[in-house]
Amino acid sequence: MISFLSGTVHRIAADHLVVLTYGVGRKVHVTPDTLTHTRHGAEIELVTSLVVREDSLTLYGFATEDENHTFEVLLSISGIGPRLAMAILSVMGPDELSAAIASQDANALTKVPGIGKKGASRIILELENKLPKLSASAPGPPLSFGGENQQVVDALVGLGWKEAQAEEVVAEVVKETGAEAGTSVILKAALKVLGARK
Repeated sequence: MISFLSGTVHRIAADHLVVLTYGVGRKVHVTPDTLTHTRHGAEIELVTSLVVREDSLTLYGFATEDENHTFEVLLSISGIGPRLAMAILSVMGPDELSAAIASQDANALTKVPGIGKKGASRIILELENKLPKLSASAPGPPLSFGGENQQVVDALVGLGWKEAQAEEVVAEVVKETGAEAGTSVILKAALKVLGARK
């Protein structure tokens, strides 16, 4: 079992990286968020899960232990395969999933392509049983926007994204770059994240 991978990014594709380790290129499927935070030639470290099938061995890589653990728990749910598990983690991280489970928010899960109301309700029920720590988690405080950050949200809404989605991405970007980064920098970074999630 390959549980950790460290090497150089040799190639970046739409849904995976090729990581060069000791002269061997390993194909690793990753989330859009991981793709947007790396570049060709960069050193990278990933927590990984190897999914074994009759006709394939597929490696999935994550930036954190939490993402990897959530992926493996999702795979234990009947009807969820690696693609759908990755789709869930592409739309919401472990913390957002935790909040959705805690608040019984099926609508949050229906934002994932391929998950309807019934499927979302079943996933919530399954995760409550398999990850009690998730259901015990309280959702974070609501996001508040004002000034320049609100201008970025308004700009994204004007470009066709939903307000809730725009607020979520702007909050992520501000957390990573800092509010002092400036409106144009935050807007460009938010567009990059949103573009990767299409």
